[in-house]
Amino acid sequence: MADNNGDKVAQCEIESYFNDDYVYFGDVINPPRASDRQVGVICKLLSLKPSSSVLELGCGYGRITNRLAEKGAQVAGLDITPILLKKAEADAAGLGVNVEYVLGDMRSLPWRDRFDAAFLWYTTFGYFDDADNERVLREAASSLRKGGRLLIDVPNRFDSLRHKFPMCSVVKRNDDVRIDIFSNDVLSDRENLERIIVRDGRVRRTHLSYRLYGFSEYVRMLRSAGFETVAAFGKEGGAFTSDSSRLVVVAHK
Repeated sequence: MADNNGDKVAQCEIESYFNDDYVYFGDVINPPRASDRQVGVICKLLSLKPSSSVLELGCGYGRITNRLAEKGAQVAGLDITPILLKKAEADAAGLGVNVEYVLGDMRSLPWRDRFDAAFLWYTTFGYFDDADNERVLREAASSLRKGGRLLIDVPNRFDSLRHKFPMCSVVKRNDDVRIDIFSNDVLSDRENLERIIVRDGRVRRTHLSYRLYGFSEYVRMLRSAGFETVAAFGKEGGAFTSDSSRLVVVAHK
């Protein structure tokens, strides 16, 4: 971030947002069959083999990471939130798979030239300012071997701009409710999410902000980070157009 105080604010915001409530509503947002399908997309776009070494940045509670391990990949997952990693580790143990889960910051990775592929799935890129977002890409590149691939899945900025803000999304599990209110700051190209949780008779609020980049910006940033080629796909690997709800970027080192 631009300064230490801003860095602490961003980190506290992320840790507050990705909490037990996030896990609780997880299978409603991404039911098991959807997660299985997404793993298939990731394997295809990254050309993964059963023996591939793979890193997920912002792995959360391991819904993707553990499934890749079940397919035989050698998987590591990094996240900044202890409560999510604890759930990921517990699920991995229950499945009988071996995953290297690491508590850490994606802006400073402990690996160099180790992985065949890395990915940031489901809007886990753009949390920081431009300088630190680019730092994430450089760190990801450094963690990859020559020829390694990086995948990033984010909202399509151009599709987002067509919507009338604020937008509201409501998710229900049993008697509990999650309300998401989205707003778009066109001056900073950031999308802001205000989340209201009504659970067990209590109300909790969290906030998350992330930078939305266009494909040409990804090309510039990724080439600067050391990648040679950059390709664009739409949601779950389909063709990318201005109408696509998601932008999936695949870069080769």
